[in-house]
Amino acid sequence: MTTNLATIYAAELEGIRARIIEVEVDLNVGLHSFNIVGLADKALNEARERVNSALKNSGVKPPNRENRRITVNLAPADVKKTGSQYDLAIALGYLVATGQIGAFDAKDKLFVGELGLDGRLRPVAGALSIAEVAYERGYRALYVPAENANEAAVIEGISVFPIRTLAEAIETLEGRRSVAPSNFRESHRGESAGPDLAEIHGQEHAKRALTIAAAGGHNLLMIGPPGVGKSMLAQALTGILPRLTRDEAIDITKVWSAAGLDTGGLVAERPFRSPHQTASIAAVIGGGANPKPGEISLAHRGVLFLDELPEFHRDILEALRQPLESGIVRVARTKGTLAFPAKFALIAAMNPCPCGFYGDAERECRCSAYDVIRYQKKISGPLMDRIDLQIKVPRVKIAELRSRPAATSPSDAVRKAIEVARDRQTTRFKHLKIAVNAEMSSRQTEELSTLDHGAERFLTTLDRSRLSPRGYYRLLKTARTIADLDQLEHVQAEHLAEAFSYRLREEV
Repeated sequence: MTTNLATIYAAELEGIRARIIEVEVDLNVGLHSFNIVGLADKALNEARERVNSALKNSGVKPPNRENRRITVNLAPADVKKTGSQYDLAIALGYLVATGQIGAFDAKDKLFVGELGLDGRLRPVAGALSIAEVAYERGYRALYVPAENANEAAVIEGISVFPIRTLAEAIETLEGRRSVAPSNFRESHRGESAGPDLAEIHGQEHAKRALTIAAAGGHNLLMIGPPGVGKSMLAQALTGILPRLTRDEAIDITKVWSAAGLDTGGLVAERPFRSPHQTASIAAVIGGGANPKPGEISLAHRGVLFLDELPEFHRDILEALRQPLESGIVRVARTKGTLAFPAKFALIAAMNPCPCGFYGDAERECRCSAYDVIRYQKKISGPLMDRIDLQIKVPRVKIAELRSRPAATSPSDAVRKAIEVARDRQTTRFKHLKIAVNAEMSSRQTEELSTLDHGAERFLTTLDRSRLSPRGYYRLLKTARTIADLDQLEHVQAEHLAEAFSYRLREEV
């Protein structure tokens, strides 16, 4: 006996959050038609053909052999539905409505997955976010493609069933097949892909700046002629960043999964994103017709490396200002605003002039003073003010390059020192929703950066330094990080002096 009406539950991804969607399938007498209503996009409307073929190739009667009107409603109807993750729910709803599948209680079950024409289930984006909202809304079971199961199983308290085909889903729901819920498996933590600090000869000043940036989550700009190792230094940063906490790994995985990247579970290493200068503003900042996270969100809790900084489009550079300050990027659309997390450390590199040799002791600069000024002015003052550490990376002598590197790797030792500094910050911020010194607000900076008498006296000498209020608080944050590296509770004058030295720029 057919029921003519069935309701199955699926989910829609909005940014990095998911919401529950009711998939209602209704059968009526009339000539054959198959309509999907509820603000469905083109990919979702094409589900009719995928569902037809998948059902036929799974051994059941497909909709195109029914001389009935089939209506699929996606509720709430005023929310735009995108993507192909509704295929499984639509197919099961049709089977329940036509009585081709044994009755099962769908109220506490959620179904997502794209169907291939042969009935296979293909992975979908946002499995972790979908599992999270399913748990929050009280669902007890989540049926996902097998490739998504380990990622969704990160959320405890809900049974995640890995399904490979539509036929397997039918047999499982009818009790003819037993599928065990997935247990989360930790991802392997591979070694850093970047060079070890020991492989970089000289550049001790730059290595020190990298250490401070990694310890406190600070932004860093390296200025120097081409070929001196700026990119290599940035890549070496991956080897000294502290290990991810579980909460950080979950946050990163949500973003990566929402962007459609295959995580296979939790992301195991801190992100290091390096977009090309030709990238569009939507690719870097986020957005698009169906808004997705950009590179700055994919770098969340990690590093965004912008090589040849002045070559990026000015709109992109100016759009970085707000996320650098707030740690969130907001993408506004007609129907609402989506917020993507973007708490990253900006590591940038640039030449001092168009030819690259302004100020170089070995090569003569061919640029005019106007060319140098114009090139450097591509980086606006407000953006520069948000960069805590600004250093020059000079040319290394050939004799120093030919010298034997250190016998042991310093990256591990540096990472351990950074992790000690991060532990001090974790203890300091245990009642706050921040992780590193760079994320402190102005009030928090004043309260938590306790200065000794020498540091108080040093601050009185900075009245003529032309520091903006933002620059002043960023100076305190950097000094707080240097004190953490020294494992000291109070910020001292030498910490402030070192932090201040990283904000000095030679004017042309």
